[in-house]
Amino acid sequence: PEPEPAVDTVALVAAVRASAGPAEVKDELAIQPLRDPMVEDFRQQAQRFEDEHKYADAAGALDQAIAIVGDDPAVLQERAEAALLAADFVGAEAFARKAHAVGAQVGPLCRRHWATIKAAREHAKDDAGVAEAQKQFDACRVAAPPRY
Repeated sequence: PEPEPAVDTVALVAAVRASAGPAEVKDELAIQPLRDPMVEDFRQQAQRFEDEHKYADAAGALDQAIAIVGDDPAVLQERAEAALLAADFVGAEAFARKAHAVGAQVGPLCRRHWATIKAAREHAKDDAGVAEAQKQFDACRVAAPPRY
């Protein structure tokens, strides 16, 4: 059999992050979790490692953050994306599903969860899983409540 073509994981992660949409959206409900200051150092360290293409080190820094706050959906999603960068599609899906389970299940972060899951399902050639992930991705967009 022919070998699988190499996956451009950097482009894949960029697409996942872009799927969230613009950071400041006024017409959509977006839940912003409170940040634990102890975790911010690990998140920044992970970003530096990612910028240097040291994906295993980035994953390690995020694992340390998860050891402190294992239920932070943003950190779990960042860990899912670090797994994608390392071409660990099974791990990426697991982290994204956990992030979705403990997160708000609406808004930009929700879309990143499902874009990650969709990428993992595409890699596994699971058409039904891809369709379900797309359906869930579409359901993440919820209009913001009216402000008076």
